[in-house]
Amino acid sequence: MVAGLGAVPRFLEIFARLDRRPPAQTRYEVVSHPEIFDGVRAHKGQVLAVIRHNARVLLSCERVILNLLQHMSGVATNTRRYVDTIQGTHARVLDTRKTVPGLRALEKYAVLCGGGTNHRLDLASGILIKNNHISLGGGLRTALAHALERRQSGQRIQVEVRNLEELDEALEGGAEAILLDNMSAHEVKNAIDRIKQEKHWIPTEASGGIVLENIRDYAETGVDFISVGALTHSARAADISMSIAAE
Repeated sequence: MVAGLGAVPRFLEIFARLDRRPPAQTRYEVVSHPEIFDGVRAHKGQVLAVIRHNARVLLSCERVILNLLQHMSGVATNTRRYVDTIQGTHARVLDTRKTVPGLRALEKYAVLCGGGTNHRLDLASGILIKNNHISLGGGLRTALAHALERRQSGQRIQVEVRNLEELDEALEGGAEAILLDNMSAHEVKNAIDRIKQEKHWIPTEASGGIVLENIRDYAETGVDFISVGALTHSARAADISMSIAAE
């Protein structure tokens, strides 16, 4: 899967500043096939784009462009594998905040290119009450009550639970979304059945220990979302190279 190709012109603009020639002499051109763009599947040996520019600039930015294209396309390709594996189910694949520092926006864009769905961009994007918050906040009910009282407009309160007992406590406290953490697929199925007894829809998410080999089992439980940190932190770089020739 291709991701990051649309950013190549911007990289060239930045590196063109290394060239001391007049602007009129540093013009560049990026030509890609009309069928090649971010989010499409490329094949081995396929040309993604042709760049025409000054040799000094191309050699200066070659590694940066390739590093980002390889990484982003690797994330997109990895995401597509997970998305394809659960095709036909109700579930959607989510990314996480387990990203390379400084590259979160690019990696999350790559996840979209692979057919995945973006989760929270940062801590301000939504409120997730995890086990550490519960331990430091006086217990689940107290932490949840404080979050419901002090949240900003539009913020949904999601609570992380690890068993059915914690699930019942979260539902009784008014949780608006549930994260089923480190549960087996069988346990997730039981939790989903319990949540469906509520009078209104409560979004559900499964997370923890979910890999390509078992994600289908989780998807078939009826869970709404499955978050996978491996989309970004374990993506293998795509095999992309740049060959330069003089004109």
